[in-house]
Amino acid sequence: MPAESGIIDSIRTPPTWRERVCSRLEPGEEVLAYFEPDLNSALDFGAGMVVLTRQRVLCFYESEAPANGSTQALPSAFQPHPNSAEAQGPTNAAICLPGEKSWLLQDLAEVRPADSGGLGSLELLGHTALLETWYYTGGRTSAAERFVQAFRQAKQAEQNGGALPTQSAARVVCPSCGSQIEPPKTLCDACTPTASPPPVRSLWRLARFAQSRATMIAFGFSLTLASTGAGLVPPYLTGSLIDDVLNPRQSGADVSFGVVPWYLVGMMVAYFAAWLLAWAKTYVLASVSEQVSADLRNETYAHLQRLSLEFFGGKRTGDLIARVGSDTDRICNFLSVNLLDFGTDVLMIALTATTLLCIDVPMGLVAMLPFPFIAWMAQRVRIKLRHGFARTSAAWAEMVNVLADTIPGIRVVKAFAQENREIERFRRRNQHVLEANIRVNVLWSFFAPIVTLLTDCGTLVIWGYGAWRVFQHNELSVGVLVMFITYMGRLYVRLDSMSRFVAATQRAAASTQRIFEILDRRASVPDPSRPVHPGRLEGKIELKEVSFKYGTRIVTREVNLAIEPGEMIGLVGPSGSGKSTLVNLICRFYDVTSGAILVDGTDIRSFPIEEYRANIGIVLQEPFLFYGTIAENIAYGRPEATPGEIVAAARAARAHEFIVKLTDGYDSLVGERGQSLSGGERQRISIARAILTDPRILILDEATSSVDTETEREIQEALTNLIEGRTTLAIAHRLSTLRSADRLVVLDQGVVVAIGRHDELVESCEIYARLHQANLEMAERIGA
Repeated sequence: MPAESGIIDSIRTPPTWRERVCSRLEPGEEVLAYFEPDLNSALDFGAGMVVLTRQRVLCFYESEAPANGSTQALPSAFQPHPNSAEAQGPTNAAICLPGEKSWLLQDLAEVRPADSGGLGSLELLGHTALLETWYYTGGRTSAAERFVQAFRQAKQAEQNGGALPTQSAARVVCPSCGSQIEPPKTLCDACTPTASPPPVRSLWRLARFAQSRATMIAFGFSLTLASTGAGLVPPYLTGSLIDDVLNPRQSGADVSFGVVPWYLVGMMVAYFAAWLLAWAKTYVLASVSEQVSADLRNETYAHLQRLSLEFFGGKRTGDLIARVGSDTDRICNFLSVNLLDFGTDVLMIALTATTLLCIDVPMGLVAMLPFPFIAWMAQRVRIKLRHGFARTSAAWAEMVNVLADTIPGIRVVKAFAQENREIERFRRRNQHVLEANIRVNVLWSFFAPIVTLLTDCGTLVIWGYGAWRVFQHNELSVGVLVMFITYMGRLYVRLDSMSRFVAATQRAAASTQRIFEILDRRASVPDPSRPVHPGRLEGKIELKEVSFKYGTRIVTREVNLAIEPGEMIGLVGPSGSGKSTLVNLICRFYDVTSGAILVDGTDIRSFPIEEYRANIGIVLQEPFLFYGTIAENIAYGRPEATPGEIVAAARAARAHEFIVKLTDGYDSLVGERGQSLSGGERQRISIARAILTDPRILILDEATSSVDTETEREIQEALTNLIEGRTTLAIAHRLSTLRSADRLVVLDQGVVVAIGRHDELVESCEIYARLHQANLEMAERIGA
């Protein structure tokens, strides 16, 4: 009988499978876990369902099996694995309908997960044979792990008489404060500063950069207030001149012309004071804005330097350059020009409106008529402009990405004659920028003239209403009307300027949002809040149950390894076996998902990152040299090194001989990324750079794989000097480069499969023997 009630509340099968699963459950049979593999044995996409209950494991095909029982035509993820017991003959599977499989829990031994290059598999093992294999993509790794955990708990419950054990996921202890880190978290909340929430009004968040300059900002605001007040004096004097001098004189009153120059002098003094105060406030506030923008650039770049490698793995170089460069420049322009003008406009409008209302309330209210309409339109336009400028910033970043890709890779572009293709790619990205800007300009070109039209209409209303009041028993004097018209001219000019501020604000807000997306990111490899200072390390390294997951992909699994100070370890294995990952974990470019790495008996997560890495030297397969002199590149890790120390390091790295043959010797300029030097020369400079820092732990990542045999011999001599007395981890596909290693560690699919010396591993380790044979064949082909 179907048992809908058998599905417990905490675990619900997906709706697409629920009816079919329920139809096969016995009364009271509980579903403990389920898993949906999405690949079949041919690694094609296909849907299926694996269900775990207290009594058995069931799997369901994507469609019903053929009537003859053949499984070859099934497009499911559950076709028998070629090496499985079911593919070779009868199995211990329970009786089930076509299109389904079922195994009693008592007949099962284990569900074994595996992950290789993002492709996962679950192997269902009986006590004597492999029963089934299910395949899945990396996105379903977490679900597979939960299924495996539930299966093991169910087996443990079977052995314990049916009681399920209390679920307790593996916990990680924070090395800094000792508190428990609950999975899936890998960072301690108590020791790691939390990121700021996503900005709602990002421009307000710039205020924290201005706090240290509050005094100068207040001084600039006072100057703004004073200059605005000075600008209101001439229109007031104009009205008095008309009403108290010109109109009485025209009416026949005895008024001396000598009064007029005093009015003009007053206006001149007001004009000069307004100019001088405006210059001072512009200089002060623009300087503050530039300083705030510089602080923003500095903090953004510094924060980028502190972020972990994981962040940069998902970002385009051009996009980051655009954010630190053009976005901060746009913010700077907003603060130093637009915001300054806006503040002046607000003060001018506020003081002018107050003055008008004090002079004549009805006229003042009529003068304010355009304001509600303009405010309503600005609000409607603001949202559309914000989205438009966000699209413009994204399109601009894409265009910069093309430049960041092609300029450093110009040699590849020319080698494959792809100039026209890259020109077209840039043209398309530039066209996207153009189209995004045009969409914004269409909206803006409508809004700005409407504001101008409304202000012009407001001026006409003032003229009409004022003239009517002049004719109505002289309720309003001509001087007051002229004064109003003069004030309104200034008021509406400021109002038109403020309307343009809407576009500038939205553009700056889009840029500020992009900047704070960087500043809000938290480093996945944080410094501890209560650090242990390492000083000069001895170099003893211990890996204890080290596992690492990159996204949903398991890269290393429960690695245990002890390395003594001064010992050289060679890491070998097929591509994707986890060699570089282990090195990255030891360097703490990433933090382990579970387990711990100890150096001199202390968890490396307890060390300040900068102090810890000062004890590590790295020689990469593709050494990166900065634009500058050879001496500056050698001394990059120790900028304070003396010329004698630089030369000594270069001699030890076998680089001195070719350096002195260059035109300017150690002062010779290295092109961007070292393109003016050969691969072997760049490698020896990188070795000299590592020697000069005198590290206790040395990492060699394929240091000789990209050079010829003769150059390799020279580099090996340099490495011999570098390795001496240091704990060394070397990765190499050329096993000949590891002949001086004390031990070789063989990895496969993130697991250590063998440790030993060369002669031992050739005899005892099949994977190493295959690698060794491949190296011999490659050497023979090169020799031939």
